[in-house]
Formats: sequence, structure tokens, C-alpha cells
Amino acid sequence: MEYIYKTNGTCSTQIKLNIQDDIVTDVVFTGGCNGNLKAIPALVNGLTVEQIESKLSGITCGRRQTSCGDQLAKACREAYEHQLNQ
Repeated sequence: MEYIYKTNGTCSTQIKLNIQDDIVTDVVFTGGCNGNLKAIPALVNGLTVEQIESKLSGITCGRRQTSCGDQLAKACREAYEHQLNQ
């Protein structure tokens, strides 16, 4: 299932991902730091929602309370919950 998440508090504005059961693939960020937002999808491709959350939840960026990685963890959880409720 393709899922689009509108980010909050980051330079990136949205995250698009595919989720099948609890496996996340094909993560694409819109906006943000080009290099980092190519690296993060490469590192998390094929991981479970729980694995992504354990690696990325709570990471901050500068003075911000969140980061693109933290937002991805939130996006994955939201997509997983949405998938369960369909």
C-alpha cells in the first residue's frame, strides 16, 4: 500500500512510502537535505516498522524537536495503523 505522510517541523514536506504488512519499502522524501534523504531510504528499505522506530524515533535536527528520520518513524507507524484499519 502506498502511503503519503505530511511532515511537521522539518525541511522535507512529505514522505511517500510503501508498506506491506509491517515491511517498509520505496521511501521518498520531498524537500530537505538531498544527500541525507537519499541515504535514509537506502538504509531502511525492507525493515519493519518496529526496526525503523527503534533506529530513528527521537532523533532531533539542530534546535528542532524532530528530524526527517524521526518523521519517517512517525510516518511508518501511521501507515501501519492505517493499513490495519482498512
